[in-house]
Amino acid sequence: MNHPTSLSGKKILVAVTGSIAAVKAPILISRLIKAGAEVRCVLTQSAAKLVSPLSLSTLSRNKCYQDKDQWHDYQTKPLHIALAEWAELILVAPMSATSLSKFTNGNADGLVSSILLAAQSQIVIAAAMNTAMWSNPSVQKNWNYLKTLDQVISLEPSEGLLACDRIGDGKMINLDIIELASESAFIFRAQNRFLTKDLKNIRFLISAGATVENLDLVRQLTNRSSGRMGVLIAQAAKLRGAEVDLVHGPIKVQKELLEGLNTFPVRSSNEMGEKIENLLPTAQIIVMAAAVSDFKKTIPSEQKIPKELFLNSIFDDLEMTPDLIKNQTKKKSGNQIFLGFAAETGSDNEIKNKGETKRILKGCDLLMANPIDRDGQGFDQNLNSGFLLGPKKMVKNIALSTKLAISHQLLDEIQHFLP
Repeated sequence: MNHPTSLSGKKILVAVTGSIAAVKAPILISRLIKAGAEVRCVLTQSAAKLVSPLSLSTLSRNKCYQDKDQWHDYQTKPLHIALAEWAELILVAPMSATSLSKFTNGNADGLVSSILLAAQSQIVIAAAMNTAMWSNPSVQKNWNYLKTLDQVISLEPSEGLLACDRIGDGKMINLDIIELASESAFIFRAQNRFLTKDLKNIRFLISAGATVENLDLVRQLTNRSSGRMGVLIAQAAKLRGAEVDLVHGPIKVQKELLEGLNTFPVRSSNEMGEKIENLLPTAQIIVMAAAVSDFKKTIPSEQKIPKELFLNSIFDDLEMTPDLIKNQTKKKSGNQIFLGFAAETGSDNEIKNKGETKRILKGCDLLMANPIDRDGQGFDQNLNSGFLLGPKKMVKNIALSTKLAISHQLLDEIQHFLP
C-alpha cells in the first residue's frame, strides 16, 4: 500500500557539495533507492574530490552530473533548468559554507548553485562544516537568511567529532532525520504547499513511550508502546520550527530519531509525572502520547520473588498509577493546549465514544483515539488511524496512514486552537 510519506516513485535530486560529510552521500543515496525513490545526483567540483562520481552514478542508477556537464553541446535545454524541473525534491547533503554563500547571495557560479536558484520544488538542506566556520558571523548570517525561506527545510548540523579532530557543532545531522525531512516534504507536496516554519517560537512538551513499574528485582509491569508516535510528533514539530522537550520512557525506536530534541529519559510513571510537571510552565502545547502503565506495586520487592509464590503475591499492594494527563490539565494556564492519546479497542463508534469520555474526564482540549486491535497499525507499527476529538462535539477522521503523516496532520489541527 502506498502512503503519503512513501518515497516510492518520487523524483529526488541529491546535490553534494564540498564538505567532508560528502563521504556519507553514497549511504544516503543507497537508502533513498531502497525506499523506492528515483534519484539523480549532482556534485560540485570540491565534492568530486571527496566522493567518486562513479559510485554515485552506480548507486543511483543514473548519471552523476558535474560542472563540466552544464553547457555540454548535447544538451537541448540548459542542464540546470532541466534538472530543477525534473526534481520533485532537491536534497543538498551536505551543504558547505561556500555553497551556502552562493545560494543565499544569488550566485549562479556552478551547476549546483544554478539548480538551486532555478528550483521551484522544496529544498532540504543539511549543513556540515568545521565548527569555527559554522560559528562564523558571515556563515550564520547566511544560514539565518536561509531559515526565512519557505521553500527550504533547513537542517542544522549537530555536535560531534569532526574530521579536524575537533568536537563541536558542524557534523551533518544523521541520515534518519534527513529522510524524515524528505518524507515530510512530500506530505506537504501532496497538499500543494511547502513545509514551513509555521510553529516557530512555540514550545512543545511531548511524552512518549511506555513506563515501567518494578514488581520485584526481575519482573516488571509495562506495555507494548514503542514510543514512535510521540517521537515522530516531536520531530515533525521541530522540522516546522518548534522548540521541543521530549519526556520518554524506554522506547523502541532508533536513537538517531532523537537527534535535535531536548530529551528527558525516565522509567516509571512517577518519574515521568515529575519531569512533565517541571517542564509544564514553559510549554504552550502539551502532547501526552506516552502509554503510562496502569498499575504499580506500592512497595516493589527488592529481591526476586520465587516463582511458586509470585502469583499469590503479585496482587498484594497493587495500586493505580497517577493519571498524568488529568493531573497536568488541572494546572493548565490560559494559553496552553493539551492533546491526549487513548489506545482503544472495538468498533469505530465505540472508540469515538470511549475517546470523548476520556477527553472530558482528563480535561484535554483534543484527544486522538486510535484502535489497537486492527492488523498492521497501532503499537509497534508504522501505520496508525483513529479519530481526533475536540470541543463542541468535534470529530475528525484520521485515515490510515504513516505515523509521520498523522503527526503533521495533528500539528495542523492544533494550530486551529492557537491564540
